[in-house]
Amino acid sequence: MNAKFYRKNSDGSATCNLCFRGCKINEGNSGFCGVRENKDGELISPMLGKFCAVAVDPIEKKPLFHWRPGTFIYSLGSLGCTMDCPFCQNFQIAKPSRKINCSSISPHELVKNIHELELNSVAFTYNEPTLQAEYICECSKLFHENNIAIVLVTNGAMSNEAASSLIASLKLTGGAANIDVKAFDEKVYAKLGGSLEIVKANVKSFVDADIHTELTSLIVPGLNDDTEKFSQMVEWIASLSRDIPLHVTRYFPRRFYNEPPTDKNILYSLASIAKSKLKFVHVGNV
Repeated sequence: MNAKFYRKNSDGSATCNLCFRGCKINEGNSGFCGVRENKDGELISPMLGKFCAVAVDPIEKKPLFHWRPGTFIYSLGSLGCTMDCPFCQNFQIAKPSRKINCSSISPHELVKNIHELELNSVAFTYNEPTLQAEYICECSKLFHENNIAIVLVTNGAMSNEAASSLIASLKLTGGAANIDVKAFDEKVYAKLGGSLEIVKANVKSFVDADIHTELTSLIVPGLNDDTEKFSQMVEWIASLSRDIPLHVTRYFPRRFYNEPPTDKNILYSLASIAKSKLKFVHVGNV
């Protein structure tokens, strides 16, 4: 399946428009994500419809606590990411350092798998689901016809064009999203290979489109545990809607980041700040 979100350039390069970064990709090269490649001036994505992680999870693991609580969801993960967090919990597939075998799953096969397990929802998760945007959009009509809702667990760093397409797919299937707000500081986001303003804009787009949206803030020591910045984030969320659930979760050492796990007292203190402005605040990973 060829990529959809890109522009061909006269010099043979291709400009990707899937995430905010807008990589200009020369012939034979791939973009920042590692899974969008320029072949003869066309942008291709060999990983579309291919997955290396398949599981059935409680919906609360996504985490979604206010959308179909108590149910289970079919979960799919692939390769690549549009950011580069040093504390990534799934770095083996998000930023693979070796070849990982993935299996193709056609849309009809996916529907069959989901129905055989008597489930009615599917999550694109574990790695960044935006990288499966074309596949998700292609599946959405079939999912709608088969009463299967789409869930995205995303970093929210997609382009406006990709966000609009994914929102339409979620809306069609009655789906939901959990968006990770990694910090409330543009400088911190830059260190993680992201953009706070883009994430804020996309969160607003999902909320304005009436997509059920929950947010996650992984509290990483020395990175985003500043009380003032966290309070600013909570104020911003409340300005969108006090009904948006926020998951304040505990970090554990992973990948390149070796700070001790988040102090539980700090976690609960930040959650208390959030509860003063938001109706639904959940502490996770404790």
